[in-house]
Amino acid sequence: MKKGMILLLILSITAMLFVGCANDDASTGASKPDKLKVALLPDESPSTVIKNNEPLKTYLSDALGMDVELVVTTDYSSMIEAMRNGKIDIGYFGPLSYVLLKQKMEKAEAFAAKVEKGSPTYQAVVIAGTETGIETLGDIEGKTVAFGDVASTSSHMIPKEMILAESNLEHDQDYQQQFVGAHDAVAMAVQNGNAQAGGLSKPIFEALVEKSMIDASKVKVIAESAPYPNYPWVLSSDLDPELQESIKQAFFNLKDASVLEALKGEGFAPIQDQDYDVIRNMVKLLGLDLEKM
Repeated sequence: MKKGMILLLILSITAMLFVGCANDDASTGASKPDKLKVALLPDESPSTVIKNNEPLKTYLSDALGMDVELVVTTDYSSMIEAMRNGKIDIGYFGPLSYVLLKQKMEKAEAFAAKVEKGSPTYQAVVIAGTETGIETLGDIEGKTVAFGDVASTSSHMIPKEMILAESNLEHDQDYQQQFVGAHDAVAMAVQNGNAQAGGLSKPIFEALVEKSMIDASKVKVIAESAPYPNYPWVLSSDLDPELQESIKQAFFNLKDASVLEALKGEGFAPIQDQDYDVIRNMVKLLGLDLEKM
């Protein structure tokens, strides 16, 4: 009788341990999720981003053999928190927002960067209204400059560094800054006269002009940045290893023009964390506090 009770106790404990281990695996995301949640950059309105990227959803679903859900958060900060908390599995981050994420989430892994004109780099531009009299970055003194998200690379950090490096003008000392949320909002703010100048991604600005959303007779580019490592796709290393590899290969093998059009790229190339050290160095140069961003 005692042996039977002991055996029953052992079996019960074993079952409890098994359930506990299974729950631990689920909580870390080590097992393959039923649905892959893919976050896209909140650089335009969420409805526009999701609609334009339906081909990406279909492509990934077919390539991975699983359901895919596209997610667009309200801003970069909420996107970072969503990935930290396991609410998204992979995300398309800006270089600075990736650096912020990596500081808070060691298991975040940048694995692919967008290729444009044969290179996994891109540029930012500083634009100005054609009626403002602004011809150079130095002319921004005393004016209002629109930036996108505070955690944006090409719509905040790079343009701000360009203004500082070329003209030695400091924000809120030599010019007024305003954050309007997204790249397209920056261009619209300048076109509508709510700001005299602004900074945003060069590819996005060119796309806005091409789509006639921005009138080239009202807004002009006054400066272009040097090339910087492009927007990275990031995954959590807690994901199932086979799924991680499948995700990476899906992006490296992506050649479908209908998918790439919305992403404004030619494809994706392998990238590593150290490629974004140049962004970390710029953060130090500008004296930005990552903890407060």
